[in-house]
Amino acid sequence: MSIVGTRVVRIEDQKLITTGGTYVEDLREEALTGAVHAMFVRSPIAHARITSIDTSAALEAPGVVAVYTATDLDLAPRAVPPVSEPWLAGEVVRYVGEPVALVLTEHRYQLDDAAELIDIDYDPLDAVASIDAALSDETLLFPDHGSNLVQVHGAALDEHAFDGCEVVVSRTIVNQRVAPAPLEVRGAACAWGDDGRLTVWLSTQNAQIGRSAIAGGLGVDKALVRVITPDVGGGFGAKIGADPEPVVLGWASKRCGRPIRWTETRSENLTSMTHGRAQQNTITLGGRRDGTIEVVRLEVVQDAGAYPRATFLPTLTELMASGVYHFPKVEAASRAVVTTTTPIAAYRGAGRPEATAAIERGIDLFAAETGLDPAEVRRINFIRPEEFPYRTPTGANYDSGQYEQALNKVLEAAGYDELRAEQRRRREAGEKVALGLGIASYVEITGGDNGGESGRVDINPDGTVTAYTGSSPHGQGLDTSLAMLLSDQLGIPMEKITIRHGDTDEVPKAIGTFGSRSLQLGGSAVRRAADNVIAQAREIAADLLEASPDDLELNVDEGVWQVKGAPSSGTISWAQLAAHAEEGALSSDVWFGDGAPTFPFGSHLAVVEVDTETGKVTVKRIIAADDAGPVINPLTFRGQRHGGLGQGIGQALLEVMNYDPDGNPTTATLADYSFITATELPDFELVDSVTPTTLNPLGVKGIGEAATIGSTPAVHNAVVDALAHLGVRHLDMPTTPLRVWEALAEAKGELK
Repeated sequence: MSIVGTRVVRIEDQKLITTGGTYVEDLREEALTGAVHAMFVRSPIAHARITSIDTSAALEAPGVVAVYTATDLDLAPRAVPPVSEPWLAGEVVRYVGEPVALVLTEHRYQLDDAAELIDIDYDPLDAVASIDAALSDETLLFPDHGSNLVQVHGAALDEHAFDGCEVVVSRTIVNQRVAPAPLEVRGAACAWGDDGRLTVWLSTQNAQIGRSAIAGGLGVDKALVRVITPDVGGGFGAKIGADPEPVVLGWASKRCGRPIRWTETRSENLTSMTHGRAQQNTITLGGRRDGTIEVVRLEVVQDAGAYPRATFLPTLTELMASGVYHFPKVEAASRAVVTTTTPIAAYRGAGRPEATAAIERGIDLFAAETGLDPAEVRRINFIRPEEFPYRTPTGANYDSGQYEQALNKVLEAAGYDELRAEQRRRREAGEKVALGLGIASYVEITGGDNGGESGRVDINPDGTVTAYTGSSPHGQGLDTSLAMLLSDQLGIPMEKITIRHGDTDEVPKAIGTFGSRSLQLGGSAVRRAADNVIAQAREIAADLLEASPDDLELNVDEGVWQVKGAPSSGTISWAQLAAHAEEGALSSDVWFGDGAPTFPFGSHLAVVEVDTETGKVTVKRIIAADDAGPVINPLTFRGQRHGGLGQGIGQALLEVMNYDPDGNPTTATLADYSFITATELPDFELVDSVTPTTLNPLGVKGIGEAATIGSTPAVHNAVVDALAHLGVRHLDMPTTPLRVWEALAEAKGELK
């Protein structure tokens, strides 16, 4: 019986729940002996000229080793086209939290006192704290650029696109800014060796991308930089590669001649780590009263924050503008603007959730306008199974899908008709606690970077296996999944398989973990490497058994090689093979580069209750089908879905990173920034759906972000649905009690 597809307890968890993980903060490496501690002094003002920086008092403070500012750095600015970003701000600060100086002390407790002694004079400038303020260009963040608009993308819009449509609905939807807030904040440690190489221990999702970013920032060959990733306590996209801080730390370590350790505070993390989402989307749908949608237009405005580090995000939103629907005509265009706020970058889903949120709100608006059930409008417009592979009007190549089947499974599991009947009963009775049902059918792209991944498999002399992967897990359970695949393939018990990752000396070439690419690309690379090892072993076993290689088979149940149909003629174990093989004869290092993006999909139904007197929203049920092809380990698959559902519901209900008009973050601590807890979540009702892809040898698609993408618009739609009979057509996320109360008051004409 194959181990693949069975529920296997994660092999990572024994250490994590007993001795604990080894994170950057826990490192006790010999190379870090005598390390100094680092703190970045950050701007308390959103937009200002720096008129002077006086570090003299800080340099006299106890334990201070050095204080560095922009005038000390001899590094070229970081290119973030069409502008550049300084490693330390020296002339102008553009967001609260931007690093201005670096303090190094002998002991950590000395950092705060020393930082407070640095005297920085700021000449405040007007803030640009919103998309609308940025678009006005009244205040420019980069005067030399001449505009706050830093990217325009997409085709020109047809002014006659909706001519002839019987029904046209349009709505501007805010997909609010959120903070990733991983359990482990950012951290790094670094040391220069006698060989002239820099070693950086970094909390990152991508050791190799981190190496390239650090080497590029320092202006050295990447062969001179080694990045090691210890255990990582969550990333959600915000730990892809390296932020500016590790570059400055590497420079400072060489300048002062000492190793350096740095861990940010939670408040620093909330204000300085990149944020996610922050889009303003206008969705317009036109079609017929029978529910057929003929034209869709999606106009995206991306708040890039102070520096445009990730302007690919709105282009991904454009790409996915068709959703799961066969729309004959789709127009999508985007703009990106800079604001005096923390830079935006990838966050779980990275551009795809924003597209789904806009489309699925638009579908519900269209259903309301035509008087049709939202489920029926979706069924009418779904892409049919026989249409795959399907190329969308925006250029996405969907590989496979069973969109209507997934929705039907969810509605049947939920008892949709009975829920609608209960909703009607409450409305007719005038009950104060309203019932709302929200549907979201989604498709996303995984492995969308079109890159490959590395994989290496070694059979050791004792018959154990060491596998190396370019993927870098940070909580997903990838070690378990890869060990399961190898055990199934080689017939070697999981306890004899070691997975190595996150060290650029061990895995020099890799792309890493983002975009839910690890299993479909990293797993496929390891599988191919194991296939090669099996081919090598066949030749060696043939010599030992004095048989033709074609007559041999690997008995994976026993983990031995034998002659087909004649096991009594003798068997050879992996350990015996390894003992007879020349060094490196049972080893394969491959680059899996022939994979292509896959398109997981699913449907979610949210059932909410809304107290119409207080505005409080309670999520009563979530029923979800998330189809990512064959499941390697149902336990980790379920865990990824649980995490995604929680994160998506959190955005719909309560998460938001707010700024006041002066650009000051008003949710800079966990006392102010709300994220989801078990208290607000129901038991998740998960529905199975399996549609393989032909684009990789495992047939799998990514699952890391899928549940996040469907759950947010499902809950959002459910809240609006609960209030529809009271005249509420829309309210933006998060659907807090205050926003619900205001929407009800506005519908009644009580709010002016």
